This record gives sequence, C-alpha cells and structure tokens, in this order.
Amino acid sequence: MQNNFLGGLKEHENRLLTVWSQLLIESGSDDGAVEEEESKEFASLFLSALATLNGRFQDSQEFEKVEDLIVGISTSRGKRGFSPRENAQYLTTFKQASSQILSELITDSENLYQANLELNAIIDNMTIMTFEAFMRGREDIISRQVDEISEISTPVITVWEGIVALPIIGTLDSSRTQIVMENLLQQIVDTGSSIAILDISGVPAVDSLVAQHLIKTVSATRLMGAECIISGIRPEIAQTVVHLGIDLTGIITKASLASALKTAFDMLQLTVVKRKLV
Repeated sequence: MQNNFLGGLKEHENRLLTVWSQLLIESGSDDGAVEEEESKEFASLFLSALATLNGRFQDSQEFEKVEDLIVGISTSRGKRGFSPRENAQYLTTFKQASSQILSELITDSENLYQANLELNAIIDNMTIMTFEAFMRGREDIISRQVDEISEISTPVITVWEGIVALPIIGTLDSSRTQIVMENLLQQIVDTGSSIAILDISGVPAVDSLVAQHLIKTVSATRLMGAECIISGIRPEIAQTVVHLGIDLTGIITKASLASALKTAFDMLQLTVVKRKLV
C-alpha cells in the first residue's frame, strides 16, 4: 500500500520541486541555475523509480540509476565547494519536501507513517552514499597529491659527466623507494653514468626499515653497473645505525654531498683545480 502512495508523488513533481527549492534556499544549499537543473533531473528520476518500486528498493534497477546520479551530483557539488554536511542537507530537504507532499495526500496516519518510514530508509541510504562518494573523492585527490609530491621530491640530477645525484627529502617507505629506484636507474641508463650519489641530508631519521630501503637501492644501482655513494650521514644518524646494528659494510658513506662528490671525482680519476687569474 505504501508503495502506491510513494509512487503517487510523481504526479505532484512540480509542487515537490517548488517546496524543495524553497527549503534549499533556506538551508543555504542552493547553487543557482546548476542546482536547479540537477534537482529537476534527480527528482524526475527518483520519483519515476518510486512509481515502479516493487519490494526492496536495493533490488531495483531503477534505483541503481538514481544512486549513480546522486553520487555524480554529490561529486559535482563537492568540486563546487559544498561540504559533506551541505550534500546531506541536499537530500534531507528533499525528504522534507516529499514528506510534506505525502502529508497532503495521505489522511490515514498509519499509512502516512509507513510511507514516510520507507521514504526515509531510501533517502537515508542515499545520504550515506554521498558521504562515501565524498570520501572516495578526497582519497583520490590525496593519493594523486602524494604521487605528485613523491615525483617532485625525488629529482635525479646530473652533477658531472658520469655522476648523478639524488637528494632524498622526507621519510623513505616501500612505495617511495620504488619511485626512487626507478628514477635513479632510468637516469643512469639515460646519462650513462657510472656513479650515483644518494644524499640523505633531508631524511629526518634512519631506522632499520629506511636502511633496508637504502641498501636495496644501492644493490639495484650496482646491478646496473654503477657505484653508489650515500652522503649526508649526520652524527645522530651514524649513532642510530651503529645502535641498531645495521650493516652498511661495502657501501661508501660520506658526511656531506661535497665529500661524496670529491670521492666520485677520485673514482673517475678527475681533479678539479682552482684557476689562477692572471
């Protein structure tokens, strides 16, 4: 019985849109012409789905279209600056408008209660979906920003013919180590360099996990036929390495990038001298 009452809302679509529009304005969730077009599309599809509702709304193909639409509207509103709370108000006001129309159509209190109960279940479920869509959107943005920052913070530069350097800033984790190795190895291939300097001056702390990542990078570099030097070994890092019993035997380590560069010159049998001005 309540399904028929909910389906009857379709016949009062224009009236419902008018009430809903007013409620959106009062709640501050209105966004002008864009909002009006989205609201018309949503109301039309939602009310059409209600008219064909048969049993559980989750099993209805029509409601799958409605859910896809509300997720799209929620995402669009999020990009326009609406908060999750305002997205929730978008559906809450629609529920209020629908309940108002139902109260005008249904005189029997029991039928009105049952109709509102089912309407609330449907719209509350979609409200949860808008929160989930918002969170997924935020997670995608954060993930993309992390990737972009990782790319920016792992530049491989050619400091001399045959010598490349990679200054590492921030903490090394598994995913970032992969990016570091890929960038470094690719640059070694592109430049034909035989020496790579990993400068960890910008790494806040070195623990056993970070050390393992560094050792893996050094091993991968050697497999490419290049030697690797780790620079930026501060006193506190040296103490930590010794305390943790981390074995860096066989890896050239230097306190500064300048010292590492000098060692690289020696390995390539190069000498840099100051020119005397005449």
